[in-house]
Amino acid sequence: MKTVGFIGWRGMVGSVLIKRMIKKKDFDNINAIFFSTSQYGETINHFSIKNKFLTLENAYDFKKLYELDIILTCQGSEYTNKVYFKLRQMGWKGYWIDAASNLRTLKESLIVLDPINLKDIKQKLNLGIKTFVGCNCTVSLMLMAIGSLFKNNLIDWIFISTYQAASGAGSKFMKELILQMGYISQNISSFINNSSINIIDIERQISKYMNDPYFPKKNFHVPLINSLIPWIDKKIKNTNQTKEEWKGQFETNKILNTKKIIPIDGTCVRIPTLRSHSQSFTIKLNKNLSVNNVNNIILNSNKWVKIIPNNFDDTINYLTPSSVSGKLNIHVGRIKKLNIDKNCFSIFSVGDQLLWGASEPLRRMLKLLI
Repeated sequence: MKTVGFIGWRGMVGSVLIKRMIKKKDFDNINAIFFSTSQYGETINHFSIKNKFLTLENAYDFKKLYELDIILTCQGSEYTNKVYFKLRQMGWKGYWIDAASNLRTLKESLIVLDPINLKDIKQKLNLGIKTFVGCNCTVSLMLMAIGSLFKNNLIDWIFISTYQAASGAGSKFMKELILQMGYISQNISSFINNSSINIIDIERQISKYMNDPYFPKKNFHVPLINSLIPWIDKKIKNTNQTKEEWKGQFETNKILNTKKIIPIDGTCVRIPTLRSHSQSFTIKLNKNLSVNNVNNIILNSNKWVKIIPNNFDDTINYLTPSSVSGKLNIHVGRIKKLNIDKNCFSIFSVGDQLLWGASEPLRRMLKLLI
């Protein structure tokens, strides 16, 4: 059996990955070694693999890392920058699987999403490629949602508006949103059931507390609760895009291995939900298709896509972040032809960014290797 090292397995993406691997009994087929950047030498005591509790190894022990057949890391870009290049310079020939973004632009790496680019993955494995990286969460969820439109070469261009959960920024941001919820709730609880207080007065109180110097906003810098933030990641030099918006075109075209670049742009927005991302697509097709045509094409993208009928009840119940959180299904709805052009469609999708948006492509890549 191949020996696989896991780094960053206690973070959000890593913990979702490990939970999935235990459920799918993936550990039965590998020799797993767990690493830590700060708590090596300690014993894992909240779960066991093959009925054995495991001692954590030092994630910066290059001699130990060099012995591994496969390294799977969800530790982040800082760790990857410190370890990956040094290991390769030492002559390590193993497989590296990474959730971080900083290796995606390398020529020797392949962005993996096997329901979309399995053929390319197999070809690159045969060519000796050994660095595999998960893609941006919104890119992954978009391709899972409307992959068949790409596969059938039907897309001229796409404009995307993303509505991304706090957890997409990291666990401390997710916790801060919960703290913001609690801060507001605690301070206005006495007003809610007081019928003598006008709802507008309650709204004013909420706004007041959002501007309170003690309001928790260390990470977001501003209130996210009762608001939104139409900016994610840093600005790309010499453009008006953020890096999150830039990834849409670059990563999609790299995954699809397109000969002619498909133009993709949009606006990425952080919203006050805890988990799962939503996206609104404006798509220019190169054919005049009916709504039924588009429904059927999307339905054939993969077995996880679920078409949500374009009506009020189904939309409010099944086309929301809460309806998909913790699930592999990708819900796609509000499919309609636009008045502005006979070839333009609007589509809305939701998916769990911690599953198909992050951990599941890594798990499935590991399964391909073992």
